[in-house]
Amino acid sequence: MKKGNIILDKSFDFALSIIELYKKMIEQKEYILSKQILRSGTSIGANVEESTAAISKKDFTAKMSIASKEARETRYWIRLLDKSKLVNIDFNTHLNDIEQLINILTAIVKTSQLK
Repeated sequence: MKKGNIILDKSFDFALSIIELYKKMIEQKEYILSKQILRSGTSIGANVEESTAAISKKDFTAKMSIASKEARETRYWIRLLDKSKLVNIDFNTHLNDIEQLINILTAIVKTSQLK
């Protein structure tokens, strides 16, 4: 049985959950921040996916660094939405998931910068 790539799987699953969150926000007539979180939340996985075709260690690190930055931006939007109460949605799962992604991406970037 082939072992999956944890960061690829988690970032893809997170993007799917962000799409569902986006739909809920649109239902509640929130159109501005919903687009911001859709862009940054799905960009994480896109950059992780792109890193799998990196032509060098430096290229890999750059793509993972961008994914890490997008994850931090996404955390900002989730926290802002949670505290502002613009929509009636529980963001705890999304906050936990984004923290996990940030921790994994930080470890990957730090490790890839060694030597």
